[in-house]
Amino acid sequence: MADEDIEAGGGGGGKKKLIIIILAAVLLLGGGAGAFFFLMGDDGSAQQEDIVIEEAEPVNLQAIYVTLPQPFVFNVTGDSQQRLVQVNVQLMVRGDKNETLAKQNLPLVEHSLLTTFGAATVEQLRTPQGQVEVRKQAVDTVQASMEKVTGKTVVERVLFTGFVMQ
Repeated sequence: MADEDIEAGGGGGGKKKLIIIILAAVLLLGGGAGAFFFLMGDDGSAQQEDIVIEEAEPVNLQAIYVTLPQPFVFNVTGDSQQRLVQVNVQLMVRGDKNETLAKQNLPLVEHSLLTTFGAATVEQLRTPQGQVEVRKQAVDTVQASMEKVTGKTVVERVLFTGFVMQ
């Protein structure tokens, strides 16, 4: 009788592990789908504006991408509840000197980005136009902070390489 209870309890643990694995897989797929929607959901207006800017200023230096070591995780307020957002960010800079300056001032950059992201709302982050607006605000904030410290804007673009809102 005791052996039957042990065997019955052991089978339940396997089912719990299976349920946990399935839930983890569903969450990962949902996050991937959200990132795909965010990255592919943009209309071409942001890309068009970037092209105009690049044509106005000839760029001679190589673009270098500085990956921030940790994703930004923050709460945003919405209609009736708060949502958790995770954003992976890369900074686009031009030239080795700007790369060095960006890396030396990562805490300042992270603070500037977190301030900008913290002011965003769910409504902004749900729409492609709102996401473009948040990225523009992030670039403006980072450039202003870097200019105060280094005398140069240093960062040309702030790129979202991953975006998940739950």
